[in-house]
Amino acid sequence: MKIGLALAGGGVRGAAHIGAIKALQENGIKIDAVAGTSAGSIVAALYGMGYTTDEMIKLFNYFSKSVMAISPKYMFSGIKELRGIKLGGVTTSYNIELAIQESGKIKNIKNIKDIKLPISIPATDLISDKEIIFTNNQNLQGEEYIHDIEIGKAVRASSTFPGMYAPFEYQKYQFVDGGIFDNLPAQETKKLGVDKVISVKFKLKTPRKQNTIYNIAMQSLDLMTEKLIEESIKASDYVIEIDLKDVKPFNIGKLEFCYKEGYMQTLDHIIKIKRVIGNEIK
Repeated sequence: MKIGLALAGGGVRGAAHIGAIKALQENGIKIDAVAGTSAGSIVAALYGMGYTTDEMIKLFNYFSKSVMAISPKYMFSGIKELRGIKLGGVTTSYNIELAIQESGKIKNIKNIKDIKLPISIPATDLISDKEIIFTNNQNLQGEEYIHDIEIGKAVRASSTFPGMYAPFEYQKYQFVDGGIFDNLPAQETKKLGVDKVISVKFKLKTPRKQNTIYNIAMQSLDLMTEKLIEESIKASDYVIEIDLKDVKPFNIGKLEFCYKEGYMQTLDHIIKIKRVIGNEIK
């Protein structure tokens, strides 16, 4: 039996995905394919490259400050890499691309085609108003699938959170966060040829009155994505919901906390997961 893993977006909460993978592996649950959106795409890419969970959390910690950094050059003058961008954000998502490409070099991986594990990464194209999926599965055909792209660019496209990062201009596309259309890519995981899909998502914050533009935007986005992933939940054979309600998406000081909570909370699901998967897992 082949098991696929679908990883939701969630900013720094994505570190919990690493903890979840660690808990699954320690209990003999092998992941045969992976799909991830936004922060989930970062973990999916690193896992697909062959990094261990210990190595992944070290990379998260190492690159987190540069990924979240605000560039004065970007805010006040256009550097070459950003010329032509009309829509603004606080910073550029280029450092996400750079972090993933640097991680790939260590594993001799540059293009998504170089990853052996079946993988899919959704992004949103503002020009066509459609979901675009980067994948190494050549059996998935159609204008929405791209099979030839540097892995860093694929992850960058999926992780370009609107407002925080300026849209990522690539060829004929203008990419923003994949979570707009598909924050929990369970359906795309299923298409990678697996028998069962385990999905990892984050628990919605308790609704309450908000007093800042940032908090209003975050709560609005959570409510929007929660509604959109209903179909993804139906497509999942098991859903692990990690409770990190008090962690803000860009609070890098909570990375280790998210990692540990992802691990501990996933352990609580292991017995139920094994029942769903079947007797193949001991």
